Amino acid sequence: MKLLLLAAESLEQMQQKIAVGLGANVTILDMNLKRLRQLDDIFGNQVQTLMSNDFNIELAVKKADLVIGAVLIPGAKAPKLVKEHVIKQMIPGSVLVDIAIDQGGIFETTDHVSTHDDPTYEKYGVLHYAVANMPGAVPRTSTLALTNATLPFGLKLANDGLEEAVKKDPYLLRGLNTYQGHITYKAVSDSLDLPYTNSAELI
Repeated sequence: MKLLLLAAESLEQMQQKIAVGLGANVTILDMNLKRLRQLDDIFGNQVQTLMSNDFNIELAVKKADLVIGAVLIPGAKAPKLVKEHVIKQMIPGSVLVDIAIDQGGIFETTDHVSTHDDPTYEKYGVLHYAVANMPGAVPRTSTLALTNATLPFGLKLANDGLEEAVKKDPYLLRGLNTYQGHITYKAVSDSLDLPYTNSAELI
C-alpha cells in the first residue's frame, strides 16, 4: 500500500512509525526541510521524504492508495493543497483522510464535513473521510489528554487574571486571539481580513 502523509509535522512520530511498521510504502511531504532531514535520520530508506510543492504533491497523490492531509496553520484556514483535477486521476478505491477538515480541509473535493455516524463519502471513485473533531471518537481519552495539556494554563489565568497571566507567560500571550475589541492574532486577522493589533501594545 502506498501511503502519503501531507504536512507530516502535524502528525505524531508514533503514527509515522506505525505506518512504516505495517509495511506501507510511505511518502512524507512537508515544507520544513529541517523536519524532513530529521525523518530521514530516523527512518532511513524506510520512507521517502519530499518537499511540499505543487509538482511533488500532484505526482505523489496520483500514485497513492491512502493520502492523509494534516496541515495546520494555527488560527488560519487550511490551504487547498490537493486540487480536484488531481483527485480525479487517483486510483479508483483510494482513500483521502482530511484531518484538516476542522480548518476547512486541504482537498478541493472535501466539500462538506462528515460525522462519526456517517464518516465517508465517495467522489470520483475516491473514498473521502472528513470527520470534524476526529478525537471525539474516543471522547474520554481525548478529554483527559486535552485537560492535561490545558489545565496548567487555566490555573494561571484563574490565579493571576488575564493581564498578569499573559505578562508572565509568553505562551499564553502568543495564544491571545482578541483583546478589548482588537484582533491580536495575525493569522486570525488575515483570515477574516480585519485589522491586526499587536497584543503587547494593549497589555
